[in-house]
Amino acid sequence: MFLTMHTRRITMLLAAALLATGARADLRPQGMFVQAGAGEDSARALSVGAVWPWSWQRQVRGGRLEGITEAYVSRWSVKDGGRRAGFTHVGVVPLLRYRFEKGRSPWFVEAGIGLTYMDRTYRTSEKQFSTHFNFADVLGAGRNFGEGQRQEVSLRLTHFSNGGLKHPNPGMNLVRLRYGVMF
Repeated sequence: MFLTMHTRRITMLLAAALLATGARADLRPQGMFVQAGAGEDSARALSVGAVWPWSWQRQVRGGRLEGITEAYVSRWSVKDGGRRAGFTHVGVVPLLRYRFEKGRSPWFVEAGIGLTYMDRTYRTSEKQFSTHFNFADVLGAGRNFGEGQRQEVSLRLTHFSNGGLKHPNPGMNLVRLRYGVMF
């Protein structure tokens, strides 16, 4: 029901965010990823998403700064008393990546802030968000590997909150393992 009610709004939001952050104009993804994580309230999250690399790059302090934009859909499961509650979560996150050794290293660190939307307001007996829309703050480190360095694995810490726009705003932290591949 969520997807049928909000598909147009979410599609327009994703398209606008991708264009605004430097993604390729044709909007065809250049990669995909899956990620799984865990966090507070015995939270578990499983995500699948698409990747758009930016054409923008800069040499910075012996390394290379580059950008990507990710769009994803997740399913969250959290402990609520003696049962588990589920939430569907979509987001768009532009990220800056720093590659070592003038960009030749397979290792990278990354950071970004994006927008997310949850199908319903996150409420459990332990924690309540006040909005469907939230921000996602991402910090991570990873490594490319395989033929043409097109595969990657990374470990990320992600914080979700509404940035104090409305209270309560308890936030949620997840540690996630991500595997991605570029086409």
